[in-house]
Amino acid sequence: MGRQTSIIKETPQRTGLSLKWKWALGSVAGVFLIFIIFTWFVMQAFATQMMDTEKQQVSSSLNAVTNRLQHINESQMLPSEIDKLLRPDSTDLDQVVNDPVLQQITRKDYTIRVYNENGAQIYPVGGARIPFHETKKRVIRTERIQGVKMLVGHQELRNNNNTIIGHIVVENHLTSYHKTFNRVCSIIAILIILGSFLIALWGYWLSGFFLRPIDNIKKTVDDINRDPQAQVRVVNEERKPDELTDLSNLLNDMLDRMQRFILQQHQFVEDVSHELRTPVAIVKGHMELLNRWGKDDPKVLNESIAASLQEISRMEGLVSEMLDLTRADQVELTFRDGDTDAKELINGIYTNFKMIHPEFTFMIDDDLKGPTIVNMNRDHLEQILIILSDNAVKYSQDRKEIHFAASRSGNVVELAVQDFGEGISPEDASRVFDRFYRVDKARSRKQGGNGLGLSIAQKLVEGYGGHIQLESAIGQGSIFRITLPIKNMDKN
Repeated sequence: MGRQTSIIKETPQRTGLSLKWKWALGSVAGVFLIFIIFTWFVMQAFATQMMDTEKQQVSSSLNAVTNRLQHINESQMLPSEIDKLLRPDSTDLDQVVNDPVLQQITRKDYTIRVYNENGAQIYPVGGARIPFHETKKRVIRTERIQGVKMLVGHQELRNNNNTIIGHIVVENHLTSYHKTFNRVCSIIAILIILGSFLIALWGYWLSGFFLRPIDNIKKTVDDINRDPQAQVRVVNEERKPDELTDLSNLLNDMLDRMQRFILQQHQFVEDVSHELRTPVAIVKGHMELLNRWGKDDPKVLNESIAASLQEISRMEGLVSEMLDLTRADQVELTFRDGDTDAKELINGIYTNFKMIHPEFTFMIDDDLKGPTIVNMNRDHLEQILIILSDNAVKYSQDRKEIHFAASRSGNVVELAVQDFGEGISPEDASRVFDRFYRVDKARSRKQGGNGLGLSIAQKLVEGYGGHIQLESAIGQGSIFRITLPIKNMDKN
């Protein structure tokens, strides 16, 4: 435990942003970018609409001034007369306020300029004189005058004879336009900042809510790091199944398998130590006996050598089965290809066991119509059937009868070995495939079993994508069923 604790302490801690903050900031960045793009299009449309409105107002102002001045004779185009027309001197307030020209051009950001037919500015008399650009028709466009961008409207001024007597220029300084545009931009900027803050808070809370199982997973992993055998699991809160729920279930299954494997490894070491301790002690005892005085007694010498050889043979068998089990664990990686006729092989096993065990009654129920090819190495399938058949013989001392069966269901073939021996209880049946597990250890040891055969059979069957199961009842015998996928259906 001390070593594990030191390893945990040395584990580097997280120094970057948490996933919740990354989620929150990522959401803000994404929404911010989308909002900026959307706002840019909206502002472009808004600016275009406002500019069209300003152009309409400049056009209306040009119409009003032109209507006011177009009846003036060329000789009357004096600044005083123009000023009088554009700025009527009246004591009647209603007349001044309701003057149509004044209603069109009295905005503070408008400037009216009048030029004669030669392009000389005659109104207003004072102030800056702006160079005249002659146009043949009404033009309303944006121009930069003295460094200031304006909306300028140009219009010819004609008399009753349709003779050009001057030019009118209306300058819209766009003060109202820029003021309105800047106000809208300020409002949008404030909304973006406020919205980003609220989205960040919402994203942080939402990520914390959705990632709550991650905290449970981290806590569970930390507990397992401190104690690999701790019976802690990720608790799935009441929520609809999603990817994190699947991850939690997967982690729980992995922890179950890991702890079961650790337990089996501990049991494996204990069982191997126990199995080897006895033969080693027997051999050692006989060697010590011979070393002291037994080598001078031929009878003791023969007995000790025979006993030692028998125990060494047991150890050799145990080591061989352990190697078989190791190879069975690697079936999925190394032995994936094979073509074995299940019908021919089970009939061969049936014939061989009839010959070597004449005291038993063997029967076979073969429903396979012809060669049935499974994807398994022949030696492996033969090894499995021999293991099951040997067990059936060992545990059928009263009713010496063994049944074999072979049948097909869809794309799988089922092979079965049945005995009518003492049977296995449900508690023992759930563990018969564990390494070194024996239902009756004393009796199994007397019969030469090490408790590895069924574990080897299970590893081999599952390594080839099959399934093995046990059906048993006390006093009625047992049935081991093997299900294997059929490889090539064209041969059946």
